[in-house]
Amino acid sequence: MPNIVLFSGSSHHDLSQKVADRLGLDLGKVITKKFSNQETCVEIGESVRGEDVYIVQSGCGEINDNLMELLIMINACKIASSSRSRAPISAKLVANMLSVAGADHIITMDLHASQIQGFFDIAVDNLYAEPAVLQWIRENIPEWKNCIIVSPDAGGAKRVTSIADRLNVDFALIHKERKKANEVDRMVLVGDVKDRVAILVDDMADTCGTICHAADKLIDAGAVKVYAILTHGIFSGPAITRINSAPFEAVVVTNTIPQEEKMKACPKIQVIDISMILAEAIRRTHNGESVSYLFSHVPL
Repeated sequence: MPNIVLFSGSSHHDLSQKVADRLGLDLGKVITKKFSNQETCVEIGESVRGEDVYIVQSGCGEINDNLMELLIMINACKIASSSRSRAPISAKLVANMLSVAGADHIITMDLHASQIQGFFDIAVDNLYAEPAVLQWIRENIPEWKNCIIVSPDAGGAKRVTSIADRLNVDFALIHKERKKANEVDRMVLVGDVKDRVAILVDDMADTCGTICHAADKLIDAGAVKVYAILTHGIFSGPAITRINSAPFEAVVVTNTIPQEEKMKACPKIQVIDISMILAEAIRRTHNGESVSYLFSHVPL
C-alpha cells in the first residue's frame, strides 16, 4: 500500500506486527527507549514527509509512560524529523500540553535551554538559581576569591561567565565530544586552573559522567580543590557511585528535586534551599509585582 507508514509503540509490538502483516507492510523504523533518568526518547528512523502515518499503541502496562511515548511519536512524525527528537520536540510538546490543560502562567527554574520559553504561548518566568549559588559560594568556600568558575561544556559558557563576573574571578570551560546521550568521548580544558579552587557549575547532572570526568581533568591540570554546583541533581543510574569515587570536596544542588535518599548514600551532596525564591515569585505574581528582582537577589 503506497504512502502508508505503520509504526509500533512499545506497548504491544506483537499486535502491531500482525496488523502490518495483514496490510502487507513492514513496520516503520522507530527506536523507543528511556534515558537513565527514565525520560522517554523516540527516534524516527525514516522519512515520513508526505506519508500517511499510523501508530499502534495500547493503553496497557505502564499507561502514563505509553501515553507520553505515543504523544512524542505523534509529534516527531508531525514535524517530519528523522532523528532529533529529545529536547526540542519533547519540550514543545510539554509546553502545548500545559497550555491546553488550562495553565495561564508558568514559573520554573533554570530551564535546560532558554529557548524553551519561546515554545509557550502563555507567560513564562524562568527563575535562576544563580543568586543562591553566589551566596553559597561566598558563605561556604573560604578560598572563593582565589577560585575559578568552570563550565563542564561549551554550552554553559554564558552561565559561568555571569557567575565569574559577579564574583570578580576567572572562568574556564571544558569542551566535550559526546558520541551519544549520557556518554562523553573526549574532554579538553580551556583555561588555567593550576593552584586554584575550581568550581564546576551546570544546570543539571544526570548520570554524572560529565562532571566526574571534568573533576578528574581539573585535578590533573593542577586544581587544589574541586566543587560542583548544580541546579537540578537528577542523579540516576551510576551517579552516586561516580560522585563517591570522584575528587569532589562537595557536590551542591538545589532542592528542586528531593535529595534526602541521595544524601544518605553520598555524604558529598549538599543542598541549597530555593523554596524562598519560588515562594516570593508566587507572592509577587499574585500581587502583580515584577519578579525580575529575583534574577539577581535571594529573598530575605
